[in-house]
Amino acid sequence: MEMKELFTAALGLQQPWRVADIRLHGEPKQLELRLEFERGARFALAEAGHQLQLPVHDTVERRWRHLNFFQFRCELVAKVPRVKLPDGRVVTVEVPWARPQSRFTLRFEALALLLAREMTMAAAADYLGEHDTRLWRAVGHHVEVAHARTDWSQVRAIGIDETSAKKGQRYVSIIMDAVTRAVLLLLVVAGHGKESLHAFARQLRAHGGHPDQIESIALDMSRAFIAGAKAWFPKARLVFDRFHVMQKTGEAIDEVRKQLVREGQPGLEGALWALRGNEWNLSAQNLQRRRELAADYKQIGRALALRGALQDVYALATPADAPGFLKWWCGWAQRSRLRGFVQLARTIRAHWKGVLAFFTTGLTTAAMEAMNSVLQMARRRARGFRSFKNLQTITYLLGAKLEFDLPSLKPA
Repeated sequence: MEMKELFTAALGLQQPWRVADIRLHGEPKQLELRLEFERGARFALAEAGHQLQLPVHDTVERRWRHLNFFQFRCELVAKVPRVKLPDGRVVTVEVPWARPQSRFTLRFEALALLLAREMTMAAAADYLGEHDTRLWRAVGHHVEVAHARTDWSQVRAIGIDETSAKKGQRYVSIIMDAVTRAVLLLLVVAGHGKESLHAFARQLRAHGGHPDQIESIALDMSRAFIAGAKAWFPKARLVFDRFHVMQKTGEAIDEVRKQLVREGQPGLEGALWALRGNEWNLSAQNLQRRRELAADYKQIGRALALRGALQDVYALATPADAPGFLKWWCGWAQRSRLRGFVQLARTIRAHWKGVLAFFTTGLTTAAMEAMNSVLQMARRRARGFRSFKNLQTITYLLGAKLEFDLPSLKPA
């Protein structure tokens, strides 16, 4: 097999295309493969419902970055044919190795997507020897196309959460399929989340679904989310999950600590980290400190006991006995004379149906919190929040379980 035929086969070219010339030039050395089509070739073009076979009108030279061959940077160069339509318009024929307007081949873009999953775009650009702006454009195109064709018609339960995108300014809302844990939508809202759910309702229709199909929504107890859910998903059951309720118990314990500090009580320096979280996640030093604080301050001991009891309710209660256990706990919390726990008991009673819904559905936003850590990583990969499109691109790439219409990088 001659060298030209070898490279023609390696590129997967089919008639009428072939490698016409191979050049190794420049410093550092760069491989240039010049492609040509057979003389007299006609090119298929769909127009007004008809498949036309048209002769070449003229050509225009184009260049694309391809995967490296051996250690050499490789570029494809071809005179791309243009054809004349029956109405007199002249259009450029699409080539099989690259998408229109792209300066990369499809295989190169497939590699860029693979690298973008594993490293920052700046690192990928450095590895590939390309400017990261060009890579963002290529990766963003394929992610946008793949996300647009995702089917949401089978989504029945969603989770929604929100995180600050810029301190004190903008918020990012993330909506996931609560069953498959795939990211469905990432969007920026000015303020808090009612409009996020409105946007999702619109997008749901665009992806083959309907708001009426959503049976459950896992969310926190923010008024904006609740208002949005009731407005745009009136048939959905609201689920306030264990994660957010237990998060509020942590806030209530911290309120106890702050009150003691305001009263001038000694020995509470650095107590925040000893009182935060579960015992099994604490270091030996912080665990010992927690026990000492509980012994020294009856308010802290009572607050920790309340927290432990609520954990036991979530761990042991069945859907049948959960109402009784929660009612008992709320009564204890309201008699505790600890302001944070009194308020938490009132909050649970005010959202009673949604809190109990967790025991029957098991839906949780814990995956949302895990995705928030991915989101923070995505923000770093997207160079902070300077470009929301970049942030959205990486978040979908990492969490949306997309399928791309790109050639495989594995040998055939």
